Amino acid sequence: MNKTKVGIIMGSDSDLTVMEKAAEVLKEMGIGYEMDISSAHRLPEKTAEYAKGARGRGIEVIIAGAGMAAHLAGVIASHTTIPVIGVPLKSGALNGVDALYSTVQMPAGIPVATVAIDGAKNAAYLACSILSIKYPEIAGKLEAYREKTRQELVKKSGELKRQKV
Repeated sequence: MNKTKVGIIMGSDSDLTVMEKAAEVLKEMGIGYEMDISSAHRLPEKTAEYAKGARGRGIEVIIAGAGMAAHLAGVIASHTTIPVIGVPLKSGALNGVDALYSTVQMPAGIPVATVAIDGAKNAAYLACSILSIKYPEIAGKLEAYREKTRQELVKKSGELKRQKV
């Protein structure tokens, strides 16, 4: 399953610490991914070529993270019909709210699924959900992950109830 299926792209190397969290989830799920840096504003040709060539490289979902003006996910989506998940990144004077608005407010016909500010982990889980439609082994891993987290929470709840106040 480790064949590259997800593209992770970010606008700057300063975004890497957040976007690596998506890569960690994909690794845990055994899903191959590629990572790159490309700015919608400073490298517009590279960004367009990345999106246009993604399907040919076997990419089935793209996770795009950017802060401030955050047009990266939208530009990617405008050049491909592959599902694009936008991760607005916390930065600048507005702490990511501007990035959230830029990512979520796409015109009709150019959709970008959008997660929370700095929500790279959830972007990866959403990518897994999308891929699980086609790949039953990913569906199984997602179900196992959710059951594991459910069991951990049940255990913590029980421990808290046993504590004396």
